[in-house]
Amino acid sequence: MSVMGFVIVILIFIVGIGLVNEKWIHLQSDISLVLFSLVISVLLLLVDMLVPGESLSEPLHQIASFEFEAYLLDTVLCFMLFAGASKVNLRKFRQNLKAISLLALLTTVISSLLYGALFWGAARLFQVPVDIWLCILLGCIVSPTDPIAATGILNKLGLSKNVTSVIESESLFNDGTGVALFVFFKSIVGHSGESNFLVVMLKEVVGALVVALAVSFLLGQLMKLTREPVRQILISVLDVALVYAVCEHFGFSGVIASVVCGMYFAYVMGAQERKREVYDPHNLYVDFWEILDNILNAVLFVMIGLSVLNVHISSHIFFIVPVSVAAVILSRFAGVALSSVLLGKHKIPSSYSMMEFVSLMTWSALKGGLSLALAMSTRELLSQEVYLVVLNTAYVTILFTVVVQGLTVKKGYQLIEQHKARRVRRQSERQQDVGGACGT
Repeated sequence: MSVMGFVIVILIFIVGIGLVNEKWIHLQSDISLVLFSLVISVLLLLVDMLVPGESLSEPLHQIASFEFEAYLLDTVLCFMLFAGASKVNLRKFRQNLKAISLLALLTTVISSLLYGALFWGAARLFQVPVDIWLCILLGCIVSPTDPIAATGILNKLGLSKNVTSVIESESLFNDGTGVALFVFFKSIVGHSGESNFLVVMLKEVVGALVVALAVSFLLGQLMKLTREPVRQILISVLDVALVYAVCEHFGFSGVIASVVCGMYFAYVMGAQERKREVYDPHNLYVDFWEILDNILNAVLFVMIGLSVLNVHISSHIFFIVPVSVAAVILSRFAGVALSSVLLGKHKIPSSYSMMEFVSLMTWSALKGGLSLALAMSTRELLSQEVYLVVLNTAYVTILFTVVVQGLTVKKGYQLIEQHKARRVRRQSERQQDVGGACGT
């Protein structure tokens, strides 16, 4: 299929599903793209099986066989991360820096290790041929919350700004931890473990920070020399593309670097806000990144749904589905709980109790394209049977978190807010009773 044919089919899905959803179904738009792309793919597969002759799903098979890993990791990821980071509320970020740091670092490490232990224990029980190192590698793939899913879905659910800031910022930064863990355990699985985790982590993070800040500072100075909005947009595009390419070349974290670039340019553009109101009254810079982010998100979610056409089902699928779902929820809950204990109940955002905060952060932890790309990158490393276990697990986790959790996270948030209101009311009543008793 030609590039133009690819673009046309993807746009047909995005526009068609979007119109049907807007008119009759009213799901959150990104979730509807994943869900209905998946449903259409499955229906076409069933038709192909039941009706002999030319495959009706052949054009979609060609799209599904597209190099998803290369498309995401080597092409569009940096722009999507930059766009997401540009929307981070810097004041809320500073207020919740300790919580974000613990969630992005400690929670990711604990969740990855615990997921691996739970999956390995269940695999031993049901005689699935995976060892402990592979299970931990699988934990590194599915434990980090996906920044694309978080910014693409949670932004549109009406959560409070404080909560949204924590969820978004954690999802933007914990991928650096997840990728460093992934690189380390992938080397162990491949029997080439020449590095230790701290070395990998320092190289990924410190290198990314140095490159991102140095290049962004220089291009930020260029930004101040022009009042042409389109040129400012091009400078920001150049910044993130250049930084990502340099970091990937030297083995630094392009993920973290892209986030730093987005936040730095958000700071630069915010400092020039009064001047920009004069020469850019329509705010073209913000609109460009918002529109680009929406388009790339839509393409990504459709491709996740369509890519199931080329996925072979593992013989262990009836083991994978319940175990992967249970393990990802339990490991995330434990990781957030430990971070919350270290954070202290008085530092938990929005005056939540520890259980309320842990429950919200567990259920809002969505996975997305990055997990799928990391899973696909293990193809050359593993046998076909084991690779199918890894890939199927990634798919099940992504679909469960995006569709099931994504559809219910708003209701969960409302229930937690109601519980919080009742708790605060009871505390207030007890204080009044104590005050009245002391007065008498």
